[in-house]
Amino acid sequence: MARKAAVAVLIALLISMSLFAVPARAETLENGGVIMQAFYWDVPMGGIWWDTIRAKVPEWSQAGIAAIWLPPASKGMSGNYSMGYDPYDYFDLGEYDQKGTVETRFGSKDELIALINTAHAYNMKVIADIVINHRAGGDLEWNPFVNDYTWTDFSGVASGKYTACYLDFHPNDVSYADEGTFGGFPDIDHDKEWNQYWLWKSNESYAAYLRSIGIDAWRFDYVKGYPAWVVNSWLSYWGGWAVGEYWDTNVDALLNWAYASGAKVFDFPLYYKMDEAFDNTNIPALVDALQNGGTVVSRDPFKAVTFVANHDTDIIWNKYPAYAFILTYEGQPMIFYRDYEEWLNKDKLINLIWIHDHLAGGSTTIVYYDSDELIFVRNGYGDKPGLITYINLGSSWAGRWVYVPKFAGSCIHEYTGNLDGWVDKWVDYSGWVYLEAPPHDPANGYYGYSVWSYCGVG
Repeated sequence: MARKAAVAVLIALLISMSLFAVPARAETLENGGVIMQAFYWDVPMGGIWWDTIRAKVPEWSQAGIAAIWLPPASKGMSGNYSMGYDPYDYFDLGEYDQKGTVETRFGSKDELIALINTAHAYNMKVIADIVINHRAGGDLEWNPFVNDYTWTDFSGVASGKYTACYLDFHPNDVSYADEGTFGGFPDIDHDKEWNQYWLWKSNESYAAYLRSIGIDAWRFDYVKGYPAWVVNSWLSYWGGWAVGEYWDTNVDALLNWAYASGAKVFDFPLYYKMDEAFDNTNIPALVDALQNGGTVVSRDPFKAVTFVANHDTDIIWNKYPAYAFILTYEGQPMIFYRDYEEWLNKDKLINLIWIHDHLAGGSTTIVYYDSDELIFVRNGYGDKPGLITYINLGSSWAGRWVYVPKFAGSCIHEYTGNLDGWVDKWVDYSGWVYLEAPPHDPANGYYGYSVWSYCGVG
């Protein structure tokens, strides 16, 4: 309790400090703004996480974060050990004494609401993690459809809402199975009106409950496990920005799901190509995927949420060029909590967020690449003038003459400070300019990229 009290004092201090004035938002979540994944696997126990994130909201808002993605908030089968992906009682957000605890791993319902209200006060949206493929933690009951006992009796949930029995899971009297199961947990049958009513299709539903506490948007977990029409129906009732976790490298499958559901998708094909490119000095593999439709962002950037790491997978070691790429390329970028708060240079990420919000607009033209260098132009759109990104994976300084006719006859400025100071150049009237990028050597303060745009922006 002393730890929680100390966190509460810190929150009050930070929120009251005038230096955390609410900034003008350059981009909203709906307009492609940067997302913060506000958790990682096995965050600290003890019910402090909602308060921990609430304390960080003012700073994140100042940095330009448009929205925070929270872990699943409902009481899980494993009580205060649960990361939320084993949902037991959807309507217990940390207020009922069950599964050995009142609060969830992350805190109480009141603390969650306080976090959401603080995020809204700082012009940030809140994304709920929606786990509706399965339930966990039910009691044993006889199930005639499998001729055995199954853990499908959810009549004892403390909230008294969304009770369930074997008839509500596969197999049953309506259907045998759907697209997929997860972890051996009871698999929810979304064709059943009872499940639809309690999950999204009524004013008593889980979706309605989350809306009532201020949730703005949705991240749907394991969407390969149930039909896309479920998400489409959810969004038709409740609206809001949404993204699905369709963990696959088949771009056609990802986009088919995205169009059928109405949500965006995490660009897993891009994620694996960035690993191949930036960890193995194989930029041609990334460029080939971008130029030949091998990523979501290259096929439909408005459906792509791009990322460098998340709570499930973290294979990219050379993260600075990866973040420089997703924060200056097309698609909607997400930053992983531990990268921002623990592992990388926060100032460099804040700078890239600013560049994303103020410069990175329009279509993309790749103007040069080899095994360890990549140079591309964003051509600008609306109030975003466009930019030139130069990524260098080599151990030495790099420089190239490049043809960038968009900037012909203009002064361009280097906006990261990675060239050891203020650097302006003139692009000649034919569109040629000599650009440089530092080596990729983060241990010695060289981050392997430079970003250029018109002088005087911001």
